[in-house]
Amino acid sequence: MSFKNYRTAECVTPKHPDKICDTISDAILDHCLKSDPYSRVAIETAGGHGHIHITGEITTNAFLPLEEIATEVYGKPIKVTTNVVQQSNEIAQGVDTGGAGDQGIMVGYACDHNPEMIPNELFLSRQICKEIFKAFPFDGKTQVTLENNKIKTVVASFQNAPKTELTRIINGWLRSCSFPVDDNVTLHCNPAGDWKVGGFDADAGLTGRKIVIDNYGPAIPVGGGAFSGKDPTKVDRSAAYMARKIAVDHLQLLPKRKDGNEIYVYLAYAIGYDQPVQATMIVNGKEKLVTGYDLSPNGIIEHLDLRKPKYFETARWGHMGTDQTWG
Repeated sequence: MSFKNYRTAECVTPKHPDKICDTISDAILDHCLKSDPYSRVAIETAGGHGHIHITGEITTNAFLPLEEIATEVYGKPIKVTTNVVQQSNEIAQGVDTGGAGDQGIMVGYACDHNPEMIPNELFLSRQICKEIFKAFPFDGKTQVTLENNKIKTVVASFQNAPKTELTRIINGWLRSCSFPVDDNVTLHCNPAGDWKVGGFDADAGLTGRKIVIDNYGPAIPVGGGAFSGKDPTKVDRSAAYMARKIAVDHLQLLPKRKDGNEIYVYLAYAIGYDQPVQATMIVNGKEKLVTGYDLSPNGIIEHLDLRKPKYFETARWGHMGTDQTWG
């Protein structure tokens, strides 16, 4: 069978080591923006085995209790070290004039296959992950495989969750799910065995390592840039959100089709320049130019209201399809 007949995507909980790092980085960003909306932030967090390390660049008027923020997000005492400096003047000279903070390619996507307008396999994996997390709010991950657009396989590995309980929760979710389920659906619940040691006690994490989950899953191209810990002058974050917004806007104008509608948006920038070097979209297979939007970094920031502290929640459950200003 062709690739189109099989689609798989995963989701992880906010207690996964990589997501802990994402949420710490975005909690720091939110803290800066709350006091100084024009803060320049590019923060990376690495953590694991009793130690969190924060590094990067911050230029802000805000007071920076980095250790306290990291410990609060983590939820219990842990060793925290920092190595943070101001943004390079050579980078700032391009951003201060309204230019992009870096080069990059950003991909936006929207479809009308589900309420979140993301690929079905990611939508379902996220929904199941959230359902299990209600009962077991720990480190964990899910994965859903679709065959001919029916749920064929569900994988779930959760800390402190007995296999029998995972099976019960997933079966209950499948019975109430409005999505087609294969008659021979297979569940793999804690396939390596039940486990109690998770998070930083079991593994290391790093900001930006879950960019596919943060976007649209593996079926949709990813430009390469991570989101968390970056202020909106960084176009690999803000322009990715704008690409999503453009896709959602145009999707809502399309009539319904039997096979559904899909829109891809591609934006690309050069560092220091305020206009994209590419602004195109593919609507149901037909390529068009993007028009009618201010695609400068400042224009995107104003249109999507990106100087407000709103990023901690995006880091927890994904950046697209989670009721943000970009959709």
